[in-house]
Order: sequence, then structure tokens, then C-alpha cells
Amino acid sequence: MGAGEQIPRTRSSRWKETMNVLELDRITLHGTATTRDDAIREVGAMLVAAGAVEPAYVDAMFDRENTVSTYMGNYLAIPHGTNDAKDTILRSALAIVRYDAPIDWDGNEVRFAIGIAGQNNEHLGILSKIAIVFSDEDEVEKLLAARTPEELFALLGDVNSDDE
Repeated sequence: MGAGEQIPRTRSSRWKETMNVLELDRITLHGTATTRDDAIREVGAMLVAAGAVEPAYVDAMFDRENTVSTYMGNYLAIPHGTNDAKDTILRSALAIVRYDAPIDWDGNEVRFAIGIAGQNNEHLGILSKIAIVFSDEDEVEKLLAARTPEELFALLGDVNSDDE
């Protein structure tokens, strides 16, 4: 390649960029929340602690939840802020909390709360990857059985890096 030429982006390089939004310190296997609102606070606090969002973003997560449920099916909820809160996002990030006992999320059982903050619409691709994983009940069972944050991280990476 000549000087000034850019290396073409491949699917795998895009995946690495999106994986950077998730770090091991933002995966909790034994969440402490017992209600939907506490789960939103728990995952929101992780995003704040990571320096990804301002505290006002957590308020916007509640605004979103009061407008439309972020329950997605297969034990998954993806709390995230409203479009009006985009200025409170400092960088794209994910935070994952798994619960030992199901949380009642507006009449649905949730075992995973995945807080998401995305700049420049990056969250749309991330949401799509998460939806693909959680649409497969066998993969959800593996995520439920993961014994360490590293194991859960590897399961998400293995499934989402698949080029299918």
C-alpha cells in the first residue's frame, strides 16, 4: 500500500470496534436488583462509572421505559435513553447484568439487562448483534450457564463474529 492509502475495513475489523464498547468490568453475573427500576439503575450506574454517559442519561433510560418497554424477549431487556439524551452520551458502551432470579419487567421475566449507549447511531448495529444472539434459545442457555464474565464475553464474541 502506498503512503496515504487506507486499509480497507473488513467485517472483522468492524466487529472489533463494536466489541470495544464492552469491557469485562461491565459484565456482572449476579446482579442485585429485584425490580425493573432497580435493574435500570444498576445497569445505568455501570455506564456512568465507565465514563460512557452522564448521570442524566440514566433519567432518560427511565423516560424511554415509561414510553415503551425495552423488554425484547428470551429473558432480555435493553434499557437505553431517549433520542433527546444523545448529548449525555460521552462514548458508545454496553453494560451487561445477569440476574440469578428473573425480574418482573412489565409482566415478562428478565434475566439479562443490557444497558446501551451509542454515539452516531453505533447502537443500531450493536442492538442488531445482541438481538441475533438472544433470538437463539440455545445461545441464551449458554449465556445463562456462563460461570465467569470472561466466558459470557467469549460467548457473545463467538456468536456475533460469525459472518452468517
